[in-house]
Amino acid sequence: MRLSRYFLPILKEAPKEAEIVSHRLMLRAGMMKQQSAGIYAWLPLGFKVLQKVEQIVREEQDRSGAIELMMPTIQSADLWRESGRYDAYGKEMLRITDRHEREMLYGPTNEEMITDIFRSNVRSYRDLPLNLYHIQWKFRDEIRPRFGVMRGREFLMKDAYSFDVDRAGAERAYRKMFVAYLRTFERLGLKAIPMRADTGPIGGDLSHEFIILASTGESAVFCDRELLETPVPGADVDFDGDLAPIVESFTSRYAATEEMHDEAAFAALPEDRRVSARGIEVGHIFYFGTKYSEPMGAKVTGPDGQEKPVHMGSYGVGVSRLLGALIEASHDDAGIVWPDSVAPFGAGIVSLRPGDGAVDAACQSAYEQLAAAGVDPLYDDTDARPGAKFATVDLIGLPWQLIVGPKGLAEGTVELKRRATGEKQAVSLESAIARITAKA
Repeated sequence: MRLSRYFLPILKEAPKEAEIVSHRLMLRAGMMKQQSAGIYAWLPLGFKVLQKVEQIVREEQDRSGAIELMMPTIQSADLWRESGRYDAYGKEMLRITDRHEREMLYGPTNEEMITDIFRSNVRSYRDLPLNLYHIQWKFRDEIRPRFGVMRGREFLMKDAYSFDVDRAGAERAYRKMFVAYLRTFERLGLKAIPMRADTGPIGGDLSHEFIILASTGESAVFCDRELLETPVPGADVDFDGDLAPIVESFTSRYAATEEMHDEAAFAALPEDRRVSARGIEVGHIFYFGTKYSEPMGAKVTGPDGQEKPVHMGSYGVGVSRLLGALIEASHDDAGIVWPDSVAPFGAGIVSLRPGDGAVDAACQSAYEQLAAAGVDPLYDDTDARPGAKFATVDLIGLPWQLIVGPKGLAEGTVELKRRATGEKQAVSLESAIARITAKA
């Protein structure tokens, strides 16, 4: 993409309402625009990152054996009355009445709807286990939306729902999602620590939040330092095998959110292993047994010929929220520092003198070679001053910067900068292309 043809509305200063780093940088980098309180339009740069994050989440769900579907955003209030949650959920739920006076709602979550889909189609234990997921927009009418995508009202979420004949099967499904989440966040360049958490309005008696440590985190968290070094399973992990040892390697060490914190257990750790920090929740998994299947009649016939309510779990990742978490975890004074896996463009080509024949030819050659290698470059061919170009490419956080000017070309070199480290090198164009594509 040539910058002269792209839509990238950079702001020199962040709006006053942006209180945290991710909100400021997402607005300044032209990633989104606020349309009303807690509701944002995703502009091209932000939408590209959102799609990349979504795809990684999808790939790891698929790898674990979950099956994708798509449920609507608008749900019937009658389903929620069946589960008993319609009146209990609170004002966060946006309630709607359609033209026929039917009571509807904009879904904040999908336990009721997925249970209805299941009960309409599955009758036997032979069809289990089953895990269905979708990636869909949700709405929760936060009383005080703030911090941009970190606490918005409309947000993109991956939610998965498992169905099993008994608790033992449900716990196997839980462990699959536990490992899938570890892998997802690892691929996104995040170190997420699973912590025992309160189940809240979802219900159930087994729940973990996946927390990344960040100074701007919403709440206090406590953990054993060894968790920061515990390895995440690779792409070859066998999801049909015994995942208990992997889960045990994380859950056997102390980690808790503020609500679940046990000061005595934490104090029993050696002092050099106690980590007390702020954290950002990036995922939450629940086992809640028959909380929804029993009142809603989601039953299967078991091996003994008897009907019984299925055991369920739900597993959420805030896909749009992850962009804010990524920025909170990876930025500097100049702007965003994207991990390679989700960067909107793999490299930025900066022309220091558009119109110069040699510079134009070198930039075009680099552009074509990088594009052919799947790097997806952004070519700044505008007439802006070099300082402004450097500020822009730093702000938007592209992993590589390839800077081409007449002076360097006369000496047979271009400047290659690695955004994450700030390292700069004068190398030949061929060497620069080779280094960037080696990381593609």
